[in-house]
Amino acid sequence: MSKPLVIVESPAKARTIAKFLGPDYVVEASIGHIRDLPSGAAEIPAAYKAEAWSRLGVNVEDGFKPLYVVPADKKAKIKELKAKLKVASALYLATDEDREGEAISWHLLDLLQPKVPVKRMVFHEITKAAIHEAIENCRDVDMSLVDAQEARRILDRLYGYEVSPVLWRKIAPRLSAGRVQSVATRLIVEREKERIAFTSAAWWDAKVTLEHQGAQFPAAVTALDGVTLAQGRDFGPDGQLVPTAKVQILDEAKARKLSEGLKGAVALTKSVEEDEYSSRPKAPFTTSTYQQEAGRKLGMAAKRAMQAAQRLYENGYITYMRTDSITLSAQAIQAARELVTREYGKEYLPATPRTWTGKSRNAQEAHEAIRPAGDHFRFPKEVAAEVGPDEAAAYELIWKRTVSSQMVDARMKSVTARFEAELKNGGKADLVARGKTVLFPGYLRAYVEGQDEPETELEEKDVVLPPLAQGDRAKVAKSEPAGHATKPPARFTEAALVQKMEELGIGRPSTYASIIGTIVDREYVVKRGQALVPTPLAFAVVQLMHDLEPTLVDYGFTAQMEERLDEISRGELDRNTFLTRFWTGDQPGLKNIVTTRAEKIDPRVVNTIPLGEHEGKKISLRVGRYGPYIECEDLRASVPEGLAPDEITIPKALELLAAAGKAEEPIGTAPDGQHVYLRIGRFGPYVQLGEDSEDKEVKPKRASLFKSMSPKTVTLHEALQLLSLPRKLGVEADGSVITARPGRFGPYLEKVVPGQEKPETRSLTSEDQLLNVTLEEAQAIFAIPKRGRGRGVAAPPLKELGVDPTSGTPIVIKDGKYGPYATDGTTNGSLPKGTSVEDFTLEHAVALLAERRAAGPSKKKKGRGAKKAAATASTDKPASAKKTAKKKAKAKPKSVPDED
Repeated sequence: MSKPLVIVESPAKARTIAKFLGPDYVVEASIGHIRDLPSGAAEIPAAYKAEAWSRLGVNVEDGFKPLYVVPADKKAKIKELKAKLKVASALYLATDEDREGEAISWHLLDLLQPKVPVKRMVFHEITKAAIHEAIENCRDVDMSLVDAQEARRILDRLYGYEVSPVLWRKIAPRLSAGRVQSVATRLIVEREKERIAFTSAAWWDAKVTLEHQGAQFPAAVTALDGVTLAQGRDFGPDGQLVPTAKVQILDEAKARKLSEGLKGAVALTKSVEEDEYSSRPKAPFTTSTYQQEAGRKLGMAAKRAMQAAQRLYENGYITYMRTDSITLSAQAIQAARELVTREYGKEYLPATPRTWTGKSRNAQEAHEAIRPAGDHFRFPKEVAAEVGPDEAAAYELIWKRTVSSQMVDARMKSVTARFEAELKNGGKADLVARGKTVLFPGYLRAYVEGQDEPETELEEKDVVLPPLAQGDRAKVAKSEPAGHATKPPARFTEAALVQKMEELGIGRPSTYASIIGTIVDREYVVKRGQALVPTPLAFAVVQLMHDLEPTLVDYGFTAQMEERLDEISRGELDRNTFLTRFWTGDQPGLKNIVTTRAEKIDPRVVNTIPLGEHEGKKISLRVGRYGPYIECEDLRASVPEGLAPDEITIPKALELLAAAGKAEEPIGTAPDGQHVYLRIGRFGPYVQLGEDSEDKEVKPKRASLFKSMSPKTVTLHEALQLLSLPRKLGVEADGSVITARPGRFGPYLEKVVPGQEKPETRSLTSEDQLLNVTLEEAQAIFAIPKRGRGRGVAAPPLKELGVDPTSGTPIVIKDGKYGPYATDGTTNGSLPKGTSVEDFTLEHAVALLAERRAAGPSKKKKGRGAKKAAATASTDKPASAKKTAKKKAKAKPKSVPDED
């Protein structure tokens, strides 16, 4: 007996839905998109290779018809789905209800060509009730959503494939430009420019503790002899005092005098002001606010946060996680209100339900905020027993935010007391003490929103003042001078960048994680802790994009593109009209821009970042094909990795240039008469034997300094020792030669055995062993059987962390070929770049291994021979006749990425 076939995107989603539908339905997964534009020349079918537009994968000459191909790794899946459809009684397309999901449904419909009834079922949570309701209330595929997705895909393809080659020619190979990624990069670059322009200013005051009726509380000095003292708010974004500020700035000496005069003084209360106010709970999560809070409160990168939410959704724990809506359904509101009454008490429940409405009109978005699934919310502890640590933390965050959104306001009380004190060494000082108390916590019992700045969190803490009235006297219990300095604007964290992009209307929250991942992968941005730091390369890319066409990296224009896509999704704007304006019209007319302006851009200009002048000489930071460097007339110096642009000041540039200049002066002479030089390159300091050759193929011998060595103190003797490596230790009786060698992944021993194709190797534990290990010691090391991949005796773990709650086995950190990694004996995960072993905790390791398990085994890259074109092509909806172009097009190289 035939059964209906239900197709979803992922196996996890398929398993959950199959559980609810039972044996009367067949549920299968498409494994994401089953058809797309060609990803490279190899995927362009032979019939289209001669077309002038084929490199784009979009027929820009005929209504922007896309050339869709089925990748070779999806052909088996399509064949499998067709076979199951042949014996099915109906086809239910159950992909996600946003643009991407609608597009997947349409592609399935177009490829499978079903002969049975087709129904589009949509739902925003995977519960038994929701799935059965979706089965009973199906609709047709929404072609407006499909058109919006296709327009977005074509837009990003045209942008990336046209602009990226300009970056290759003018800056460096393998770079990429993208409609959203380039604007996100500009945001980070502009913030760094603000930091570069910033000049720190200092001011002093006194840190005071007052005492009244046995209670001590902090106070600040606000004025001295009637003149207001400078505070942080009196300084502008550039770090300097605002010209209109009528304040006095104390130096350290005056602050010490003030502090001494206050010690033991009496402060007379001049006024006391009290104010009661309320604080409303935050709305339930959208995709953006969820990513922001997961970053602030859980320390999760946007990608990791979305992966956790995806797994929760597919397994039926939360509603759909890609949404701009803050609305809750009636059943969700009722579930939350029941929880509030039961868990917190009736006094925490508002008389009427809270309703939340947002500004979004996007037809592509789900109809509800992110919340726990179902009409009864499961408790976080219950869910934590069934999921991984990331999912447990994400669910608890979502649960608390949802429940708190249906709780009463928090009520606060603020107290401001002002004092006047006679200084013992003459003069008067005005002081102020501020207190804040929570009268009734309300929603704060369940949820407190995170902050990007630690100082802001400190300000939110309660400060209780003792009862005070005008005329009361308080004693200065403590007084000490306090110095302050203005701080440059904070760099973006992932959470702050997501917030800014949403605020500006740039991109879609569902793509933020991939956008951030792209700009990090392209090395436009590096992560320093939680901060996103732009590289000099990012400065060059943003400058080129701006010179090519300012609108390409304009915040308003990029947001306008998103609005136009939303209009298409609502059926208010024709897809082709939009794409024509972008391609050949005035918004911005990309084809004409690239054709007429690209060659006019001077590579030297876009790759140069002026730093300033010294003694009349211009000093610049330049972006070269082999890394950034400092240039001053004929002098050049490499910029070491890890140095942020705002740290490359004139003094730092002069220091690097001086070190490069010294590199031209030998530190001594080797026994053979050749000079020995100490130099600093992109990857750190090294020593060199002999002069540089004009023949680039002939390179002098070089050796990197050991980690324990300093360029400031390295001696000629040490340099010669380094240059003597690799060091031959001796020859064994059978003719085997043992050598101590420095390697890319650390020091090691090599034994070349006669008649054996590959040498044997063993790792050494320190670089110093390269200079002092003996032949006998090396033989002893080789006598121990080799264990593991490319290692000698299994070294003890670098750190033992504790038991993994998922596998139940101990997690340790080991030193691997590519650096330290965490393992439970089955699953391994490399520590993030820049993370120290000492700072890596059990919680970090549990989350890392959970992410690796979820990602599954890594796929081996196919060689060129395996990338043969094996694609099914389509250029229409449905297919239409093809045209033959007169021009022969160049196939687009694989290194151009698509953005979203």
